[in-house]
Amino acid sequence: MTVEQLSLSTAAARNLATTTKSRPQMQGITPRWLLRVLPWVQAPGGAYRVNRRLTYRVGDGRVTFVVSAGQVRVVPPELAELPALRGLDDGEVLEGLAGRFAQRVYEPGDTIVEAGRPVDRVVLIAHGKAVKLGAGEYGGLTRLGVLADGEFFGDRALLGGDERWEFTVRALTPCTVLTLPRADIDELTGRFDALRAHLEEHRSAALPPHNRHGEAAIELASGHEGEPVLPGTFVDYELAPREYELAVAQTLLRVHTRVADLYNSPYDQVGEQLRLTIEALREQQEREMVNNRDFGLLHNVDLRQRVQTDGGPPTPDDLDELLSRRRGTRVFLAHPRAIAAFGRECNRRGVYPRPVELDGARVHAWRGVPLLPCDKIPVSRRGTSAILAMRLGEDKQGVVGLRQTGIPDEVSPGLSVRFTGIDERGILSYLVSTYFSAAVLVPDALGMLENVEVGR
Repeated sequence: MTVEQLSLSTAAARNLATTTKSRPQMQGITPRWLLRVLPWVQAPGGAYRVNRRLTYRVGDGRVTFVVSAGQVRVVPPELAELPALRGLDDGEVLEGLAGRFAQRVYEPGDTIVEAGRPVDRVVLIAHGKAVKLGAGEYGGLTRLGVLADGEFFGDRALLGGDERWEFTVRALTPCTVLTLPRADIDELTGRFDALRAHLEEHRSAALPPHNRHGEAAIELASGHEGEPVLPGTFVDYELAPREYELAVAQTLLRVHTRVADLYNSPYDQVGEQLRLTIEALREQQEREMVNNRDFGLLHNVDLRQRVQTDGGPPTPDDLDELLSRRRGTRVFLAHPRAIAAFGRECNRRGVYPRPVELDGARVHAWRGVPLLPCDKIPVSRRGTSAILAMRLGEDKQGVVGLRQTGIPDEVSPGLSVRFTGIDERGILSYLVSTYFSAAVLVPDALGMLENVEVGR
């Protein structure tokens, strides 16, 4: 049965009405806290040089492994990260050493090495976590730290001698380790003259006087009486300081003149296209500042400033350990899932951190330090992520952002929109560019909590 229509339908009425419209929306816009909290330093020459005191580096890196058919093997050139092998570039020798490492698996709670026994092997942790335990002041055990993928110990076994383990190492999770026994070291040293000569030179070489940070010492006198001869000194600088060149993110925006002329109300089509393009560029800028392998924060954390979680998820204890590594930590930066995992651990312990106000917004915090979300920090397929801790500003010897302002056609600091013409198809073109980088002024300005489990 057909119902007679008694009034004008809404579908027909809309033909005479002006539809209320929103501006174009974009899901990819995030708070971009990193860009908001970083102090920005002007780099007028397109580069920024970080001058530091001369630092004597010892082998304190990490080694890399490859896995084939279930077998783990250390990459031979990576063995040069061991202090005793630092500077050794003989491929045959390194290949011979790598081939002698034997794979072994330890279950949680197993002892990998025991304090007091002879240092009879080099141990590389290929996968897993192990806790390092030492003798406490009153006879018990005290935790000295957590070791994880790529870290090593026992490298003094390469130098011979009668040293004994000063600590015990126990597996916290299933651990796959590679070991090089002293017997194989002795055999290889007898076979390769280059290895024997390198180790003898390492034994006899003395590191120049330095402070606990590895910086060349400044000789001083204090607590003296009378008129002793005062020591002479000077402050030595790095001869090849690092320079950060400004990176660029660019795109060529195209808009047809017909669109710009006829479909320009109530919103400016070119303006909206530029607005969304600039948002995308700023998102990419933050992504690069976190992940770029040259200047990205994740790849510029000093190895001494990398902390492992005690278990898996991030706990208040873990963030306290991260805080203790530097003075004046201003912000934490973490993936939202890592912040949620930290919240669950706080709930489990009955701890309820107070939020703080930052830039007009209330944000999560720990010990009064803002814990800011950043979805540019990756979460691995295994469900692990990282939490960064930063001291900020040039005056604090912290982390700074780099940019150049005053560039041609600048629409916001360090970002320009340059009209490049109209082609034969009537298409307008705009070159949109942003120039940026980030610099860590001293190593302890930036720290990282690694292998943070976010899915448990």
